[in-house]
Parts: sequence; C-alpha cells; structure tokens
Amino acid sequence: MQRTLNALGVFFVAALACAACSSHAQTAAPPSEPAARPRSTASLSILSPEPGAVVSGPKVMVRLALRGARVVPQTTTHLSPDRGHIHLSVDGRVISMLYGVDQVIDVTPGVHILTAEFVAQDHFPFQPRVVKTLTFTVK
Repeated sequence: MQRTLNALGVFFVAALACAACSSHAQTAAPPSEPAARPRSTASLSILSPEPGAVVSGPKVMVRLALRGARVVPQTTTHLSPDRGHIHLSVDGRVISMLYGVDQVIDVTPGVHILTAEFVAQDHFPFQPRVVKTLTFTVK
C-alpha cells in the first residue's frame, strides 16, 4: 500500500511539473527580431589608389569621396542616414575606423584588396551596405 501511495505521489508531482512547464512555454514571449537597419543617403568612392594600380610601398595614400553624408566622430544608437564612420579594411582585416576621408596605410609588397565602408554611428552597416572594394598591387 505504501508503495502505491509513493508511486501516486511521484506521478502527481511529475504531472504538476509538466503542467507548469507547458503553461510557461505557452506564455513565454517569442524571440525578438533584430531591428531593421537604416538606409543611408551616402555614396562612397575610392579615389586613390585606383583599381588595379601598381604603387610603391610600404606606405600608400588612401583617398575616399563621400557624398550625401558626413563622417562624424560621435558613436551613438540614435542613427541618422547621413552620419557615420568609415571602416577601412585591407585583405579582409579592418585596419582603421576613419573619421575623415584620407589616410596613409602601411602595406607589404604584393596584391591587396582594399575595402572602404560607410557605416552608421553605431559602427554597424547600413542596409543596403555603402561599400567599395578594389584590388591594387604594392611593389
């Protein structure tokens, strides 16, 4: 008789636990969707080096043109489509977060991929991305 009561007690506790879990699952909030990224008013160009250029190293002047927006030093989550920063990458590695449009970079001899991206003030990309890429060679 004691075994039957113990078994019923265990069954009852398990049933309550399952009921609590299933009611919790029904009331839990669904995962939130990531916030939509803003669209920028900017256009970005790489003026120097030119695509396919062969340049002398180890220092190379990178010159960019930004239209329809401006580079600002402040980081914020209050995003504006015409304000942000420029991330500069060489061979897929971010080397600078520019607050301007010109910079001298250090490079080794060889072929390199240069990417410049105008990003929002929170350092995340706009949607669609405002990005330019080119290949150049350092001798």
